[in-house]
Amino acid sequence: MSLRTPTGWGPKLLIAAGLSFLTLVVLLPVLTVFVEAFSAGLAAYWGAITQPPAVHALQLTLLITAIAVPLNTVFGLLISWILARRSFRGQALVLALLDLPLSISPIVVGFMFILLFSPEMGLFADAVERSGVKIVFATPGLALTLLFVTVPFVAREVYPALQEVPREEEEAARCLGASPWRTFWSVTLPHIRPALIYGVILCTARAVGEFGAISVVSGKIINATNTLTLHVERTYLEYDGAAAFACASLLGSVALLSLLVQTLVRHQDRIREP
Repeated sequence: MSLRTPTGWGPKLLIAAGLSFLTLVVLLPVLTVFVEAFSAGLAAYWGAITQPPAVHALQLTLLITAIAVPLNTVFGLLISWILARRSFRGQALVLALLDLPLSISPIVVGFMFILLFSPEMGLFADAVERSGVKIVFATPGLALTLLFVTVPFVAREVYPALQEVPREEEEAARCLGASPWRTFWSVTLPHIRPALIYGVILCTARAVGEFGAISVVSGKIINATNTLTLHVERTYLEYDGAAAFACASLLGSVALLSLLVQTLVRHQDRIREP
């Protein structure tokens, strides 16, 4: 018995309501940011994003993102492999810990790192002082904060994908003499590639757009620890709307680029499917 496609005004009204909601809540705010960013002209836009504080904020954001995303990609692959291929006591606890950064308020995350690494009252204050490495209100603290808040994204995307990989294919490759690395690269990775790419995209987008935890740990020092999100806040509070919206459009572009990459990956996977 074939399924009949619903007809009438009901489905059309539901589609119209859904599209209207997405337009009002998602599309309109995004378009508003870009319209305001270019409202004063290209020269004003270029001047806003090339100011020394804006350039430094962008460079710092890219730097700490370049540290956090590769490390969490490697960690995500390793922990996902362990969880999917091994059974051990405390496995449910590990899965719960992976979700912890998603459930904790970013402000609380920032204060956690203050309480751990602050040279005045931190739990590891003596160790930090002996090492001579400044963590709080410095780049290392920003990188550590991003590592914490972006931990779940790659692992949580790759873990269910690994569970669906046919174990028979991996065992066949091992029986044919393939090394564990060769088996992973040739057999396992093609199966989990979409999930891995999607996880990296989410991890990158969250790292670039993180605000709450970074605002606590950074101290918001201009030309030192001010990331792009903090720069947007500072310029807006100083009533420099043109600079705020211009830099905000850069953050919006990251989100749109992430969406584009995700769409292309899904399209390529559909093409490869038999």
